[in-house]
Amino acid sequence: MLTTEDDQIANIEIGEQFPLKTDRRIDLQNVPLYELDASAGLVALFADHNRPTPISHIQIPNLPPCDGAVYVRGDSMYPLLKSGDIVLYKEIPNGSQGILWGEMYLLSFTIDGESYISIKYIQKADDDRFVRLVSHNPHHSPKDIPADSIQALALIKASIRFNTMG
Repeated sequence: MLTTEDDQIANIEIGEQFPLKTDRRIDLQNVPLYELDASAGLVALFADHNRPTPISHIQIPNLPPCDGAVYVRGDSMYPLLKSGDIVLYKEIPNGSQGILWGEMYLLSFTIDGESYISIKYIQKADDDRFVRLVSHNPHHSPKDIPADSIQALALIKASIRFNTMG
């Protein structure tokens, strides 16, 4: 009798699963890795036409949707991000209208005719016409820039760090 009960318990099968609306299953993505050229900037990288050829592709299981990846340059987000790390991003098509305040972004902006590419936290400024760019590194002061100077914007979704040289 005990053997029969064990066999019945061992043969239980789940016929159907009912996923939650919040479950977001993403198959393994093939995220392009780009070499970011400062002269072309993010605008060219995000453009549908004349998009540069990726130098490689990254595949990470269970990664949220990403449009691309670039290498980090500089130390403004140190120690969270170091120069040489890779960040994976999701483009924000609405520009400054689609900002999630307090999140980390890859952005391109122009001030006094000079173009800049940076990774910063974006916060609300005191004046609604401006946004505040905040570094993780305390040696870099926050900077308010006009919201309409932002040319391209992407939400940072993930980062990759190599801890060895080879």
